[in-house]
Amino acid sequence: MDVRKIAELAHLEITEVEAAIYQPQMEQIVSYVEQLNELDLDGVEPMLGGLTEEGEKTLALREDEVADSFSQNEALAEAPSAVTGHFQVPKVL
Repeated sequence: MDVRKIAELAHLEITEVEAAIYQPQMEQIVSYVEQLNELDLDGVEPMLGGLTEEGEKTLALREDEVADSFSQNEALAEAPSAVTGHFQVPKVL
């Protein structure tokens, strides 16, 4: 695992000192998570959804149904700022 490559993919700048600190930490984290591969999961069904407060299964799947939607003008009417038919948001980069 190359911590510098991961930092590059995340658009982070790290120094050589930081890379030397983070490299062993990341290796430990990955090693710890890889322990999950050793679990015997035979007979364990994949879980969909979760449980309610009462411990009952929830229905995680539903039918897709066509429903009415807002028009572009209706949606933009509620926007604090709209420009040329689009939501205007603060610049992130």
